This record gives sequence, structure tokens and C-alpha cells, in this order.
Amino acid sequence: MSRISPYGTWSSPITAAEVAAAGGGPQWLDVVGDEVWWAEARPGEQGRVALVRAVPGGTEDVLPAPWNVRNRLHEYGGRPWTVVGGVVVFTHWADQRVYALSETGVAPLTPEPAEAQGVRYGDLRAGRPGEVWAVRERSVGPRPTDVERELVAITLDGGERVLAASHRFLTVPKLSPDGRHAAWFGWDHPAMPWDGTELCVAPVAADGSFGPHRVLAGGADVSVCQVEWETSSALLALLDPDGWWNLHRVGLDGSVVNVAPVERELGGPLWKAGSRWFVPLGGGRHAVLVSGRLAILDEADGSVTQVAEELTAWSSTGLAAHDGGVVGIAAGPVREAAVVHFAGGVLEDLTPQPELPGAFLPVPQERVFTTMDGEAVPVVLYPPANPEFEAPEGARPPLLVHVHGGPTGQHHATLDLEIAYFTSRGIAVAAVNYGGSTGFGRAYRERLREQWGVVDVADCVAVAEALVAAGLADGDRLAIRGGSAGGFTAAASLTTTKTYRAGTVMYPVLDLAGWTGTEGDTHDFESRYLDGLVGPLPAARQRYVERSPLANAGTLAGPVLFQQGLEDRICPPEQADRFVAGLAGRGIPYAYQRFAGEQHGFRQAATIIAALEAELSFYGQVLGFETPGVARLELSR
Repeated sequence: MSRISPYGTWSSPITAAEVAAAGGGPQWLDVVGDEVWWAEARPGEQGRVALVRAVPGGTEDVLPAPWNVRNRLHEYGGRPWTVVGGVVVFTHWADQRVYALSETGVAPLTPEPAEAQGVRYGDLRAGRPGEVWAVRERSVGPRPTDVERELVAITLDGGERVLAASHRFLTVPKLSPDGRHAAWFGWDHPAMPWDGTELCVAPVAADGSFGPHRVLAGGADVSVCQVEWETSSALLALLDPDGWWNLHRVGLDGSVVNVAPVERELGGPLWKAGSRWFVPLGGGRHAVLVSGRLAILDEADGSVTQVAEELTAWSSTGLAAHDGGVVGIAAGPVREAAVVHFAGGVLEDLTPQPELPGAFLPVPQERVFTTMDGEAVPVVLYPPANPEFEAPEGARPPLLVHVHGGPTGQHHATLDLEIAYFTSRGIAVAAVNYGGSTGFGRAYRERLREQWGVVDVADCVAVAEALVAAGLADGDRLAIRGGSAGGFTAAASLTTTKTYRAGTVMYPVLDLAGWTGTEGDTHDFESRYLDGLVGPLPAARQRYVERSPLANAGTLAGPVLFQQGLEDRICPPEQADRFVAGLAGRGIPYAYQRFAGEQHGFRQAATIIAALEAELSFYGQVLGFETPGVARLELSR
């Protein structure tokens, strides 16, 4: 029989340690010969990313510790490994150099830079025989924006040469089947890759040098997010000239044809170079990701048909044709992300599903709420779930409004143990796909144009108030949480509205003007991002001030918990340091956790555990419920 106990106080078998163990998982999957390989993040090994392959009955490591298969390309990283002529080529996090694993062991292919991590490589791909092609970026000055990028060829004997440098930001070139052309895409400030990119093609000479490139597709208002050669005279590319990323055939003669026009999103935001949203299957059929779900596009009738419907989120870092079907990394409402194979209607797990306490896991509900302006806002709601407890009659649960990052991210209806950590203790979670989220077309994404800190805040408030009105949340116990761009929205919400009692702000942007531009805190990739999200400087400077949580700290609605990695180059800790310093002595409860060895987002098991338990204790103290089983977080005032 269930026990009666207030929401938030329920004990749960889902521990922070289990959440940390699930916080790694597969990424950057590909097929090597007839084997499936992928990179695997391991929180229990200080966040190391291993390279593994599937073998009968399980997996085996391709590279032992301390090799860490990860890179800093655009700071978010790009595809970090490939195989060239039977040789494994990869980037190593510690020094950002390119290495090769052969029968004789591991050896560097690129020189040690004069400055630690001053030269970085990513988006690795096999090029001409004996070569790996990559994007190389080099620090050329003291500012985070002092970076130059080039497309390079690296030979297996350690030689290196520049291929091209068409744009400030680039994806790796891909060689045509006849070896006579190379294709890539690029973009320049102030555009982000989901704003406007250009698909380039260049002739490749007999000596491997590139001739002048020409632009085949894309532009200032058209985004290319993936390109692959179909034949020596035609490419397949995901473009959005009609407002939706659709699959197009692009000829070397300049022709562009949408092979299956649909008002559905078949691509996504290119945060990590080398991501894939489609793979050709042959015969005019293609596996595509439709807002994260797997579908088959058939050119014969123009259909796009969802398959493997129990899986609601396939990763763009892992999709490949294999053994008569596709292999990828996917999760579902009751399944964590795992490597799976799908063919002929049959789904096979290539990595084992962990044993989880199913009755304690929330069943995500996809809902749509409407703002006062009539805008529809998709939400994934995770109600409290615990078979051993019931709340007192008439009680309503505390609610955490979860704000994804990006802000071009998208929250899918999948099992998330971090969310289950809260829901199994009696706390509801609403993950809001606010205006600006991807997966819903360009028009929805551009609701946030020059409106960051306004539309995102209002959409989250509308959802929270709607859940309270529906009797699904306690209006006196609302909190908001988010990291990165979600951290900004959480902080902006706490400083511009009175909706929430408290919030958790993780590795955030807090001073808009201080974060952006050539003299700002952030890295080159996002240094002009706010031109679109807030407005161009200097004309919009007042807007930057008005929307900065740091400038509005005096109107903070309630207690706040800050969590920050000290090696974060995307949202450096200085901004959180300044905000927290201004809270001392004001009487508002707060806490600040600073984690050494962590970058943007937390990867080490010890950090994940400490952060999650502190967050639960924080909510218990400020929302008024006991939190058994976790140490009490000390709050300052």
C-alpha cells in the first residue's frame, strides 16, 4: 500500500549516482567494415570519451585510457575519429592534436602547438588515399575571437597541407566518388549555421590541391546542415529555402530539386560539425530524422513515413546505413539512449538496456499550450511517479520548469534519469520547447529573433501558469532551471517576473554585452550570435542592458542556486562570479557551486552527483519540504 507523504519528500531508488552513470553514453557512431563503432562518454573516468566497437555479447575498447576522443572545434566539438586505410585517426582532448592508432601503437600526426591547445582539429573524414581531411582552427591572438580556420589534409606519415579557407566557419570537405571535386559548406559572422550557409564545391587536381570554389546552394536566408555526394555529378543536401529542412538534390550544373517537399523538419542546428540527419539507403530511399524521429523518405511517391515509433529521439551524432537498415543512437519514453539497429521493421539493441525501476519512471506527455498572444508552445510534461507514495488529498506538486539550451535545442519525449530523479520524489517537471526551439520550422525558430529574454521567458511563464490553472502544479511552489542558454532564460525569468519562487542557473550568460563581440567573454563561434537574438550593436545596446540578468539582479524574485564549471570557455565563470558577489548581504538565500575540471556542461560523475543532490536540497529548503537521503546544502544570504 502506498504511504501518504507530501510531494517532494518521497524516497526513491533513483540516486544521483545512477543519474551520473547514465550521463555519458554513445556519440559519434559510424560503421567500419561490417562493425559498428562509436565514441562513449564515461563520467566515471573523469568524463573521458572512449572509442569502442560492438563485438558479440558486448563492446570492447579500441583505445585505452588515457586517450580521450574529443576536440574543441567551435568549442562544442566536431566528429573526432575516422578510419583511413585501416588506421584509426582521432583527436585527443588533452592537447587537441591528431593521432593515429596502427598495429605499432599510437603516434601523433600533427605537431605540438606552441600554445597549449592553440591548434585544434575536428570533423575528421577520410579524404584522398592515405589522407584524413579535417577542419583546423588556430588561435592567432589573445582574444577568444582571434581564431583562423582552414580545411586541411593530414597524411598518415604526418604531413599537412591547406586545402581551402572559404569562410570563417567551415565543415570538412567531402570527396566526390570520382575524386574530381570536393564539397563543403561554410558561413560567416554574424550568421549562425541555422541562419544562412553556403554549399561550396571545388575541383580537385591530380596533386590533391583544390581549385577556386563556387557556391551551388544556400545563402543569407537558407541553411545547409548536411551534404553528401550521391554521384560524381550530384549531391544530396538538407536545405530550408521553404522554411523547413528538406532533402534536396543539388547538381554540379547548379540545379536544386526538393526530392520530397514536406512541412516537416528533416535537419537540425549544426552545433557539432559532422552531424548527420539522413543516410541514403539506395533505390531512392533514405533514412531521415524528422524532428529527431526516424523515418523513411521514398522518392518514388514523395512519402516520409515514421518507423521504429517507440524511439522518439535519434541522435544526429550517430546515424549510418548498416546490414540492410540503419544503425544509430536512440532513446524513447521508457528507454535511455542506446546503440540500436533497425531493419525490416525489427529493432535490435547493440548495447544493453540497463535494469531500471520502471514504476518510478515518469511517462512523458507531449502537450501544447497557448500563450496570451495565441502562440502554440510544445511542452513535454513529466508528472510525479512513485508507486510507494501518494500525496495528501488535494495537494499539488511543486513544478520545475526545465529550459533547454541552445536556445535552438529541442526537448524530446524521452526517458531522462535526471528528470526522473525529481519526479520520483514527487516534483513535476515541464520541459518547454519555447519559441526559438528547432524541430518546428524556421518560422517558429525565428520567433526568438531579437526577442531573446522576452519570448522564451513569456513562453515558460505561460506554460507554468497553464499547469497551475489545470491543477497539475502548486502555484506557490514553482521553480525554473536551465543551463547555458537555458541558464540565461532561467536567470532572466527570475529577474524580470514574479512567477517563480526560486531557480537553478547553470553555466549561464548573465551579461549580454560583456559576453558578445570581439572583446566579449565568449568564444568565436557564438561571438556574434546575439546580433540575431538581441540585435546588432551598437544600435541595440540599451536592449542588451535591459535584458541582462546581471543588470537586473536587484529585482531577483527569490533564492537562486548557481552551478558553474571553472574551465568553461563558452560561458566563462566570471559572469556568475560577478552576479553572486552582488548577492552577499542582501538577505536572499543563494548558493554557488564552482567545479574544477569542468567545461560547458558537467561530465564527471562526482560533479554530476554533487550538483544534483545540491539542487534537490535547495528546492526542499526554499519550497518547503524535507529531502531525505541528501546532504543539506548550505545557503548564504
